[in-house]
Amino acid sequence: MSTQRVIVVMGVAGTGKTTVGQLLAEALGIPYAEGDAFHPAANIAKMSAGNPLDDEDRRPWLDAIGEWLRNSAALRGGVIAASCLKRAYRDRLRTAAPGIVFVHLAGDRPLIEKRMAERKGHFMPTTLLDSQFAALEPLQDDELGVVVEVSGSPQDITERALTALRRLPIHEN
Repeated sequence: MSTQRVIVVMGVAGTGKTTVGQLLAEALGIPYAEGDAFHPAANIAKMSAGNPLDDEDRRPWLDAIGEWLRNSAALRGGVIAASCLKRAYRDRLRTAAPGIVFVHLAGDRPLIEKRMAERKGHFMPTTLLDSQFAALEPLQDDELGVVVEVSGSPQDITERALTALRRLPIHEN
């Protein structure tokens, strides 16, 4: 796999996007960015209050991520953790950085809810998990990416992701 590959670790809240994204970036020797850091303050406030974001709320967030993908990561590769629950969001990012690969972290709701309840210091309440699952549009056959099950340790999940990524028929841009 090219070290210039750009990877978006996606999925509902609580799947381990940040942890797995950091581990993937480390294993591949490429930079990592946290997608939550690209949210405008109003988005964080809205989610912290227990209100789900709508498509309009997500537009500036997706544009900021697209900018990072295009201007920073595309030059040296990179991994970013970002929910990207809807196909339209992933399409918007692909417009900014064609050839990006998605790693969809997926698991059953009870496991994810348990992980969300146990994490400390995150703005996303477990009450928004239903809206996350409702919005989720899984990767389609024409989208470059892999689905990785989230049971086990972060290292187990990362290793499954690396194995799945190595199996992709990746063509450079």
